[in-house]
Amino acid sequence: MHHHSIQRWRHEHVFLGERHQGHERRTWLVVALTAVTMIAEIVGGTLFGSVALVADGWHMSTHAAALAIAALAYRFARTYAHDPRFSFGTGKLGELAGFTSAAILAVVAVLIAYESVARLVSPVAISFMQALPIAVIGLGVNLACAWLLHDHGHEHHVHGDGDHDHDHHGDTNIRAAYVHVLADALTSVLAIVALVAGRIYGWVWLDPAIGLVGAAVIAAWSVSLMRSAGAVLLDMVPSSALETLVRETLQGEGDRVTDLHVWRLGPGHMGLIVAVVTDTPLPPDAYKARLTGIGGLSHVTVEVHPCPDHRRMHLAA
Repeated sequence: MHHHSIQRWRHEHVFLGERHQGHERRTWLVVALTAVTMIAEIVGGTLFGSVALVADGWHMSTHAAALAIAALAYRFARTYAHDPRFSFGTGKLGELAGFTSAAILAVVAVLIAYESVARLVSPVAISFMQALPIAVIGLGVNLACAWLLHDHGHEHHVHGDGDHDHDHHGDTNIRAAYVHVLADALTSVLAIVALVAGRIYGWVWLDPAIGLVGAAVIAAWSVSLMRSAGAVLLDMVPSSALETLVRETLQGEGDRVTDLHVWRLGPGHMGLIVAVVTDTPLPPDAYKARLTGIGGLSHVTVEVHPCPDHRRMHLAA
């Protein structure tokens, strides 16, 4: 076959989400906003001798790092989208970044829990009037970032689910960045509640106690993210309903599906490899045509095998 003929039959393996560039721009904006706030808190806290301000600045730095990972993942995936070294494109890079962000989130939860337990054992004097404005400013920044990162096309789910039927149109990377901002907002809200109650009632123990609650919630979100990102990275079946639909569409009248692999290639993109054993073999394109009504199947490979029993009967005749 001539080289130009081979080129004509080749196809691209670009499986990026439909809002990839929009998400990338918004993530970089959030990185900038978080970094500026972080630097302002660390510098301001150092100049004015505020330990609470410096501590909050360094806490925000962990989220800034995770958000930078998300932004770089979008950039890398876009830059190398056409690189033939990636067999099925760079669509799953968001899952890799999301899993990494979830791991950072787990570390944040452990650090908050450790600090909370240490303060329950050995209470620390709290400068309520100094710490409260910091928590309010932090919450304001977090809410602005959450608004920027909210994926309006898909609702974010930050709770664990019992099955493995994941939303194969959702973007795990933007969800991970959103959860980081949400976690920071949660700690700010809990801090405000604890500081106000501590100031009014003198409950110094409430601040670390609420810190433990926040750590538990953040840890649960981290586990949920790890499960959903890990499922995609391990090529788990994204939806049992989709798998059943493919089987039902291809089977019937002597056609049997003997091997079926369906996995996620990127946001809104599924890969499918299927083997059909049949009495009346048709070209692979005929079976692909039957699947055209199923959305999200971006890379389909069909193997067709004549039924062994049918072939023996045919030869005997």
